[in-house]
Amino acid sequence: MDNLIVQKYGGTSVGTLDRIKAVAEKIARLQRSGKSIVVVVSAMAGETDKLLAMAEKLVDKPERREIDLLLSSGERISCALLSLALQALGCPAEAMTGRQIGMRTDDAHTRARIISIDVTKAVKKLKENKVIVVAGFQGINEEGDVTTLGRGGSDTSAVALAVALKAKQCEILTDVDGVFTADPNIVPEARKLDVVSFDEMLEMASLGAKVLQIRCVEFAKKYNMPLLVKSSFDDQSQGTLICEENKDMEQPIVSGVMRDDKQAKITVKGVVDKPGIASEIFSALAKAGLSVDMIIQNISEEGHTDISFTLASGDCDEAIAIMEAIASKIGVQEIISDRKISKISIVGAGMRSHSGVAAKMFKSLSAEKVNILMISTSEIKVSCIIEKKHSKLAVQKLHSVFKLDKKPRKVTQKS
Repeated sequence: MDNLIVQKYGGTSVGTLDRIKAVAEKIARLQRSGKSIVVVVSAMAGETDKLLAMAEKLVDKPERREIDLLLSSGERISCALLSLALQALGCPAEAMTGRQIGMRTDDAHTRARIISIDVTKAVKKLKENKVIVVAGFQGINEEGDVTTLGRGGSDTSAVALAVALKAKQCEILTDVDGVFTADPNIVPEARKLDVVSFDEMLEMASLGAKVLQIRCVEFAKKYNMPLLVKSSFDDQSQGTLICEENKDMEQPIVSGVMRDDKQAKITVKGVVDKPGIASEIFSALAKAGLSVDMIIQNISEEGHTDISFTLASGDCDEAIAIMEAIASKIGVQEIISDRKISKISIVGAGMRSHSGVAAKMFKSLSAEKVNILMISTSEIKVSCIIEKKHSKLAVQKLHSVFKLDKKPRKVTQKS
């Protein structure tokens, strides 16, 4: 459908009845201009945390199946209210849950993955000139149970629907004007980026940028679905386009500095240094669905070694419990955790063709007496684990050192 628009509105955009009315007016104007519209909504700001807190007051470790059913209600509320607001404006609209829109997922409650979408019903409603308002973040599994896609899952819902409906791009409307070179709350000089490649955005999303959820970007890259991130509060917002990299795009050496303060480091000390031990550790974590980031193994001493790894701080307690469960099997002497760390990263497509970027980063941090605990690199990023107390200073320093407040010159990649 050439005139199809798929939009997603975040929790702050639908956080109050007045904001829901404002969103409805925007959508109604688009609909009157002849556009076919599918809108995906998140829960009202703070609603998901409130629901989760209620569950945790009843039971220490609530079952994930019931948590999915509970949390999915937040998006359903937003969905129904926005549909009602559109109808009040004389704009034909129909609210749909994940089940009703045909969103099928696997069985991984609280972190489900989309398997397929049956858009038959959606296409029918669009042909009837109705705006479809979809409750994001949710679907159903083969058993008919409600599942959720994890934090930020409404972004993924929107991209998946845009792909299934063959839209030209997917618009993510939020409370910021696009993707910036750093968090403007930390670096006032941070500059909005006009265009970002999928690869850069994947790194940024994985490294702490809160604009987009990483699975949403992965989905968009896989199906080459351009994303336009812009403000829902500013009608003049041009936003940031996230798309497939091409030779005409600017490729600054460094595009942005990211900070992730929600990291934890676990060190498993004194494990027997023999083949298969690392496999035991990380297979156990993977079986529980926990994603590990950085890994370091120390040099073996007297047949024993230490293995350190980082992961999201919210997964730290579960990871420690898993390590304790296999401790006797792998000969662990001690398990140490550290939640007072932060991951600071620089990202840029131009790193592919420029040397010395990591050295410049390390020198800059050293000049500020910031100690680097762990290092990880890829083709277009360098990440360091540092003490959390230094994280803001580190971001500000690196943003200045790499001159990210200035529009970069175009960088040509070497063939």
